[in-house]
Amino acid sequence: MPKLKTKSGAKKRFKVTSSGKILVGQAGKQHGMIKRSKKFIRNARGTATLCAQDARIVKKFLPYA
Repeated sequence: MPKLKTKSGAKKRFKVTSSGKILVGQAGKQHGMIKRSKKFIRNARGTATLCAQDARIVKKFLPYA
């Protein structure tokens, strides 16, 4: 079998936990913070885990993760 290539965009954006879940940075915080509520900014800190349906797609992009 030939080796599978990892999607280079996916390896920069996602991290796989030891239990197999996918961690991703929170979206929507690059610019325009003035119009966002304080609650949104607070809740968008750190990382989030992807839902099972999206994690299935991402795991195909990261064959050796």
